Amino acid sequence: PAFSIFLSINVLVLLSLVSMFPCVLADGKTLVLLDNLNIRDTHSMFFRSLADRGFDLTFKTADDPSLSLIKYGQFLYDHLIIFSPSVEDFGGNINVETITSFIDGGGNVLVAASSDIGDPLRELGSECGIEFDEEKTAVIDHHNYDVSDPGEHTLIVADPENLLKAPTIVGKPTHKPILFKGVGMVADPDNPLVLDILTGSSTSYSFFPDRPISQYPHAVGKNTLLIAGLQARNNARVVFSGSLDFFSDTFFNSAVQKATPGSQRHDQTGNLELAEALSRWVFKEAGVLRVGAVTHHPVGETTPPAAYTITDLVEYSIVIEMLSEGQWVPFDGDDIQLEFVRIDPFVRTYLKKNGGKYSVQFKLPDVYGVFQFKVDYNRLGYTHLYSSTQVSVRPLQHTQYERFIPSAFPYYASVFSMMGGLFVFSIVFLHMKEKEKSD
Repeated sequence: PAFSIFLSINVLVLLSLVSMFPCVLADGKTLVLLDNLNIRDTHSMFFRSLADRGFDLTFKTADDPSLSLIKYGQFLYDHLIIFSPSVEDFGGNINVETITSFIDGGGNVLVAASSDIGDPLRELGSECGIEFDEEKTAVIDHHNYDVSDPGEHTLIVADPENLLKAPTIVGKPTHKPILFKGVGMVADPDNPLVLDILTGSSTSYSFFPDRPISQYPHAVGKNTLLIAGLQARNNARVVFSGSLDFFSDTFFNSAVQKATPGSQRHDQTGNLELAEALSRWVFKEAGVLRVGAVTHHPVGETTPPAAYTITDLVEYSIVIEMLSEGQWVPFDGDDIQLEFVRIDPFVRTYLKKNGGKYSVQFKLPDVYGVFQFKVDYNRLGYTHLYSSTQVSVRPLQHTQYERFIPSAFPYYASVFSMMGGLFVFSIVFLHMKEKEKSD
């Protein structure tokens, strides 16, 4: 008996550990790759904000021979931060192909580059629709540089008006200018998934600061990207920053003022607020939606039938939730549409919020077949929300048709008039007697 009790206790302990294991895997494990461990100190405020929000950070140099993202087909981390712009070869089992597979598997990546960018980051950017400029180049702006710039005009003061108009991604407007020093990027015009999060001003361009311009720059004006993002079709998120200094403590705490006369001085940049907002978005703390309960039934009933009948009045409802500070709360939106689709949509209508769910009543089309209730919600800054419910719509049964159709009354009248005429003609024909001919 003692042995059986001991065995049962061990089984219970193992079961509890197994049940806790998925929670451990999904607890925001993040691998941070650095050029050198000094970056951990120079960017301590950013890393501290992540740790305070519950992220489990693992710091390693980018050329560490023990690096590994995937083991036995499973991801060892949920997120990846690459603060090693000058790396030429990743250590261990990590390379550009591994990082691309990590993104394809739903992993999120934050990349910070600089003017010393190496080939791996340039190749990773190309895989995601972002093209970095050459090594040793920098974003230059002779009209929007900071007063502390040493003379190359590469310490850029970016206006908050150049930010993407999406509070879910960039946070609430602070009207503080953003300090930037790094390499420029250009987005692939054929990739609709790339987001221009922060662009340069119309007077900015990307070139070598110490050389005269002898050819057309890689990026000019508003096409110069300082920070770019990507949300893949599997909802994996990637953010590329052309400046590693953008996340540094120095840029977070620095005062900023444009060198042009009469410019306003700000005691602090907007880098800290923007960096936190970007990290919340890229690591899926913001802008994450999910579908809850989906119900549909004829109006006046509570359960769906085996098959609907054409022209039925139907009520459809769906629960949509958003992740906010670790809790799922009802999503508040006024532009969610429902489509009733066979091959093409037969009905397209807006859903109205009704308590904690969205619902609508509509009349089924006078067409039978296999249909779908479809909600396809794709908005800037939010994960792609998709819900599809298949139903059958049958024609009327022979007992459900109207006995007398009002539009057919003229035909009914013609039929009875013909019958009456035939009856009168028959009476007349039968009782009519021809006169006999006289000799």
